[in-house]
Amino acid sequence: MHPYRGRTAALGTKHGKERAIAPPLARRLGLSVTVAAFDTDMLGTFTGEVERPGTPRETVLLKARRGAETARVPIGIASEGSFGPHPSLPWLPCGQELLAFVDLESGLRVVESRISLRTTHGQTTARDLDAAGAFLRRIGFPRQAVIVRPNLGDGPLLKGVAEPAAVAAAIRDAAAASGDGTARIEVDMRAHLNPVRMGEIRRLAARLAKRLATPCPACGRPGFGGDGPVPGLPCGWCGTPTAAPLGERWTCPSCGHGEVRTRPDRPSVADPGQCGECNP
Repeated sequence: MHPYRGRTAALGTKHGKERAIAPPLARRLGLSVTVAAFDTDMLGTFTGEVERPGTPRETVLLKARRGAETARVPIGIASEGSFGPHPSLPWLPCGQELLAFVDLESGLRVVESRISLRTTHGQTTARDLDAAGAFLRRIGFPRQAVIVRPNLGDGPLLKGVAEPAAVAAAIRDAAAASGDGTARIEVDMRAHLNPVRMGEIRRLAARLAKRLATPCPACGRPGFGGDGPVPGLPCGWCGTPTAAPLGERWTCPSCGHGEVRTRPDRPSVADPGQCGECNP
């Protein structure tokens, strides 16, 4: 019997994320999810009206705690997304999703993250709907909504636009108000209007559920799981440790117990091209 079976967690969201997060937690843990009624936009908006109060990790933990406190339950869950260049491949856009779980009674805090190249994040400028057509087709409009604003200067900002006629009118009005006569059309990254992002959140929720279902081998409490790669795979020629991953570090958020775990399908040595000695 899992310790969270039959209990309720509060999810801080106003963008329908319960559709992605609740099912994996119910199936794997028997944990139900209720939506906490507070304005999560107070902790930052994608369009910049409200700045994020801290790092993504700090913000997602704060949002989870606020949700629990608002709903008056001990358990809170929250999601936070960041979008931009890939940290290792800056010419590629990517999305990073964070999902936090907090238990205010036990002090348990778990944050799972996922970086993916599957993202619709992007923007373009256009004077009319025809000029924006290729961009809109690429992002999957109208299933994927957009934000329209003047490219230069102040003016109308419309979010969640998902009808061709409404986009055409918004582009016309924004272009008229812009200093260069063009409108900026951006992907609306809010989860309820972004099917690709909702899918990534669903995958991350399954990973969180799996981690919470895994007890620590040292203390037995839930949440034992991977926290990132550990470099040091030896060079296949000279045996020098390289930057290639030796394995993944698994840790317990409660007692701090950690292990380096390897997968049987991973190579036992690194390619000499990754070695600073053999390929300086």
